[in-house]
Amino acid sequence: MQLDGRNTLLYIPALADSPLPSGTGFTHESRMPSLVPTSEDVQIYEICVLYPPALNQKEEQGVLKEVEEVFTDAGGKQVSKDLWGRRGLAYPIKGAKEGNFAVYHYEMDPLKVKETDQQLRIMKGVLRHLIVKPPKHYQIVKYSEAYEQWLKSRETAEEERSKKKEEEVQEKIARKAMRQAKMTTERKKAAPAPKVESEDLTQKIDELIAGDSLDTI
Repeated sequence: MQLDGRNTLLYIPALADSPLPSGTGFTHESRMPSLVPTSEDVQIYEICVLYPPALNQKEEQGVLKEVEEVFTDAGGKQVSKDLWGRRGLAYPIKGAKEGNFAVYHYEMDPLKVKETDQQLRIMKGVLRHLIVKPPKHYQIVKYSEAYEQWLKSRETAEEERSKKKEEEVQEKIARKAMRQAKMTTERKKAAPAPKVESEDLTQKIDELIAGDSLDTI
């Protein structure tokens, strides 16, 4: 995919009729109805705009407003707007390794596309842009929402893996402690009884006899 005639492989158009991949947060609920023009004189276009990441909120809103005014002045009607936020770039663009992405869908006269393309090309706040005509039966996917869902599902999965790993460690510790206790018990059972020397035995017997004798007096 290209943005404004120069390669940048980050931008991914919204899904059309392809199956949604599992485990990514992309669900059928993320999709919007198929895009159908309101008349034969207009077409619906998908526009991706890349603008600098180092902007405050006011500056960012200013750039987006300027972009939207270009299409409004050309008689375009906004169908959808999806702000992806900051994303890493495949390579630096004007010194920036990251950029903010906004994806629009506009219904407009095909004869006005070239005019809007030229205006976006010279706009200072826009680093790159791309205007494409979606294929038939095209459906919009809210990638910003799907991405947030994916992040949450990934965090949950990581927490579950961490918990499972901790449980496995505790179980190993418990099994080791049980083995050590069992070995200690077995060593005690296997230990020989203390030997009694014959002289000690004779002395103990004499003491017992002497004790009995005293008791009988």
